Amino acid sequence: MENHLPEVANPAPGPRHPGVPRYPVIPHIIDATPEDIQTIPEAIHPEPEVVHPAPEVVRSAPESHYRSAPRVNLTRVFYGVMFDAGSTGTRIHIYKFIQKDPVELPVLDNEMYHAVKPGLSAYKDNPEELLKIAKKTVPEEEWRRTPVVLKATAGLRLLPEDKACALLNEVRHVFHESPFYVPSNSVTIMNGTNEGMFLYIYFFFARGILRTVGILDLGGGSTQITFLPKSKKTVESAPHSYIAKFNLFNSTYQLYTHSYLGNGLYAARLATLGALGADGLEWKVFTSSCLPKKFREEVTFGYAGYKLCYYEVMKVIKGIVHQPYEVKGSSVFYAFSYYFDRAVESGLIDDSRGGAIEVRDFKKRAKEVCNKMTQYRAISPFLCMDMTYITCLLKEGFGFKDNTVLQLAKKVNNVETSWALGATFDYFRNLNIH
Repeated sequence: MENHLPEVANPAPGPRHPGVPRYPVIPHIIDATPEDIQTIPEAIHPEPEVVHPAPEVVRSAPESHYRSAPRVNLTRVFYGVMFDAGSTGTRIHIYKFIQKDPVELPVLDNEMYHAVKPGLSAYKDNPEELLKIAKKTVPEEEWRRTPVVLKATAGLRLLPEDKACALLNEVRHVFHESPFYVPSNSVTIMNGTNEGMFLYIYFFFARGILRTVGILDLGGGSTQITFLPKSKKTVESAPHSYIAKFNLFNSTYQLYTHSYLGNGLYAARLATLGALGADGLEWKVFTSSCLPKKFREEVTFGYAGYKLCYYEVMKVIKGIVHQPYEVKGSSVFYAFSYYFDRAVESGLIDDSRGGAIEVRDFKKRAKEVCNKMTQYRAISPFLCMDMTYITCLLKEGFGFKDNTVLQLAKKVNNVETSWALGATFDYFRNLNIH
């Protein structure tokens, strides 16, 4: 398979230096079908950087002895720009990679991250604004060989097809007017399976190993669950479309992964109110037990409390979310995005450090927030609904036990928790997801 990593013709092997860790070897052939391979222009293959070593200290020696010529350092630096067009905002991830040896895994050197609101569906000028940041971050001499890619998620999946296509066409025009390299299919709506898979690949990059932990992601329009099954029963009892495979380092990995469109936090709010997909919303009045009394917005609400709110939220989840067999065990799951944000807002964890909590902690705090809404209203009038939804999603939806440990994080090893890194790596090395 032709990969998209910058290449060096006939590289000299060179000696290994003691103390420098070796990374897994990336195979040159990854069972990709010909139609999956894109032809990359010459501009995407950076020349190797030649680093001139410091002068050597020469000890006294007979004149007949010669010093060996300094070796050329084949270290290469390259960039990738990935746009995450979500339902509540557009985020740009600019990655700088360093590859010290042509046969080794490139190492992520650093990431520049920036987010703007609202989402692409409400503000089509987001990409143009964020491209200015990319031009400031990526060296000008690297622009023409740095790929820019935008992948839209649940926000655009929920839009009518004609409206979504029109938005994507405008983004394509902006990209083609930019000085960056624009590959074919650079602007697409990403399916939910790939979203979960790429998040898992991100975790590999951030932690350096494909561990048997699970990943939970809660966005505005959808929610994902992804893990490496340890039990054959998990695979056999899951719907066929929930099991996906990808190739990495000459091995095939099988994941349980699914994205529930319409079960993101903001979509769930509308669904709980009965407003998701309803017509003539400007003339309707919705009631809910999940919001404070006398809440002065465009809707009027009645009695409130945790139990009533829980029953309302249940209808959004029950019978919709599949319960994987092995989540009832003692696996540790990492939880990102709104799981993290709401845990911070409700005082469960610290914003700067994150932390590990149990599912029962979400339930306990949800009860407290809902039964003391006036105390938490200043944070968000939707905090009761959001915390109750998270509790119900974890327990009634996925089937987690009260004592299941959730590791909440905003970053892992200083890299933003996002599928964007996995998608960038897939661009450079087709992972043959199927």
